Amino acid sequence: MHVQEHTPAATSRVLVVDDERSMRELLSIVLRRDGHDVRLAEDGAAAIALLERERIDILITDIRMPEVNGVDVLREAKRIDPEIISIVMTAFASTETAVEALRLGAADYVNKSPSAASEVRLRVRKELERRQLQRENVLLKRTLQTSHQFSNIIGRSDAMVSVFRLIETIAPTGSTVLISGESGTGKELVARAIHFNSTRRDKPFIAVNCGALSETLLESELFGHMRGAFTGADTNKKGLLEVAEKGTIFLDEIGEMTPIVQVKLLRVLQEKKFRRLGGTDEVEADLRIIAATNKDLARLVAEGQFREDLFYRINVIPIRLPALRERTEDIPLLAEHFLARFAEQMGKSVAGISGAAVAAMKAYAWPGNIRELENAMERAVALETTPSILAESLPDSVQGSHAVSPAASVAGPEGAFPESGIDLEQHVQHIEREYIAEALRRAGGVKVKAAEMLGMSFRSFRYYMKKYKLK
Repeated sequence: MHVQEHTPAATSRVLVVDDERSMRELLSIVLRRDGHDVRLAEDGAAAIALLERERIDILITDIRMPEVNGVDVLREAKRIDPEIISIVMTAFASTETAVEALRLGAADYVNKSPSAASEVRLRVRKELERRQLQRENVLLKRTLQTSHQFSNIIGRSDAMVSVFRLIETIAPTGSTVLISGESGTGKELVARAIHFNSTRRDKPFIAVNCGALSETLLESELFGHMRGAFTGADTNKKGLLEVAEKGTIFLDEIGEMTPIVQVKLLRVLQEKKFRRLGGTDEVEADLRIIAATNKDLARLVAEGQFREDLFYRINVIPIRLPALRERTEDIPLLAEHFLARFAEQMGKSVAGISGAAVAAMKAYAWPGNIRELENAMERAVALETTPSILAESLPDSVQGSHAVSPAASVAGPEGAFPESGIDLEQHVQHIEREYIAEALRRAGGVKVKAAEMLGMSFRSFRYYMKKYKLK
């Protein structure tokens, strides 16, 4: 009977444990033929010692062995690395041994027979495919939950159009990118846009805030660790560089990285390899690195606070994001985007932004940039009681930057008259609506009082309320 050969779903490091030399060697030949890196142990004690010393992806162990049996090996393997894939073999098949092995986390068990090697090979392939499917499902869920579309970077100013063009050009290249800009300018959004427009889009995008972690914790998070590497390291753990395999890792606030971690990251960029903390094995690093900073790294290099060689390695393609005050023409677009999102989330019928509110926002310096604008719009939508965001619903700091009044939205004929002309009727209706909404707000919703404030009859006031769908 002809059996079709299959290419394995992925290659991994496999540990084969068996006191029978012939079985060890047979499995080694079969698994190496599929491209796996195979380690051999002749008894349980040697296997446990190797598990503590090296990173193992798949454990294949015989159950019945002298002194330290396969169940003991399996128990220790799961304690050292809870994610390890394990398959047990036995020549004495029994329900008890199978149940015990499965209870301890074995993925499957194989009866020793003339076809055992082929069976093990098929089970390894199946388990690797299942693990890959699990990872893809997690990645898909993360992708669906995360805004990453290119369109989510909003702007039509010249500065942002230049950024868009640069992203389109560099995304497919795989080169290292350094994004600089003040806090809140959208550096992670740009990093995501680069990733999701690259050939790595179907692989993980992992973001790490280097400034939020201590040196030891950042080192462990990035590079992973072996059991016993430091106090509290009870199991082997993959680092985020491994989790991001074939994808992209985004290192935010890289200027906060300590010299020790800088040296290790430099090696990743130079040699595409690293070691887990407490480990001796080299781990391949096939991934793209995108870094970001709100600091002047060139100045930090001159002051000896950041490695010059690392700076040149990460600064292959620099992208500078403008502060919001440098792109004031984008403020109305961004504000409308946040308005639509928060109005939908809160179930409110706020659908516009008054001219006075727009003028106040454009006059404000926004030291917190887009993040601060987002927070201001969330507050305004939550507080607004009229169909349009009024200036008074904005934070005091924004209001104080500009004289707020409905009249602020009225464009005078000199200087403000558009070259392309204006729809006068529509413009006048917009002003009428703002004044009526403002009067209602100041009158606390009392229509008679609002009508008096505008010098019109109650009947006329009701007509305009109905006309402009005000409540």
